[in-house]
Amino acid sequence: MEYPGHLFVVAAPSGTGKSSLVKALIEADAGVRPSISHTTRKPRGQERHGREYFFVSQEAFDALAERGGFVEWALVHGNRYGTSRQGIEQRMAEGGDVVLEIDWQGALQIKQRFANAVLIFVLPPSLAELRARLQHRGEDAPEVIDLRMQNVGQELAQVEKFDFVIINELFERALSDLKAIVHAQRLRYSAQRAARPETFKALNID
Repeated sequence: MEYPGHLFVVAAPSGTGKSSLVKALIEADAGVRPSISHTTRKPRGQERHGREYFFVSQEAFDALAERGGFVEWALVHGNRYGTSRQGIEQRMAEGGDVVLEIDWQGALQIKQRFANAVLIFVLPPSLAELRARLQHRGEDAPEVIDLRMQNVGQELAQVEKFDFVIINELFERALSDLKAIVHAQRLRYSAQRAARPETFKALNID
């Protein structure tokens, strides 16, 4: 099914900066809203239930998954993450844009269910810089950081399956790239025709 709204899916290895990029995009563009995922992991830092994630128990997650409530879910670093089907479909049906920040497994599942979803992969400038960012944020124990770095190779191998790639070396440049992708999708023929049908009619464009 095609929707008047767009679905943008942003994936990246942990520590690459995708959360900061998505947050900045949402603050700059009122037309884009986040889809809040469910997760079985514990909150980190200043995260709050219902804002960054819906933090739920394993049992609650299983129950929702069994009811078909997730359009995708995946096991990432020992914790499960799932994306609500209803929230995405309702927003896009109303003509709004949705942005998801999820892992690569979830992104590819989303693409199977929403053929027009735009997949965006964010890369770090180097592996050394990625480890430094993970250490600098001070949220993970050394063994957790080691686990994340061990998984990076598998994550980076998926980049060719994505529509766009952003290298987050300088944050402002990466944010500009993300904004450009969103804007370009809104200028596609099908999107413009859906958003401005009166203009096309006045120009006698069938």
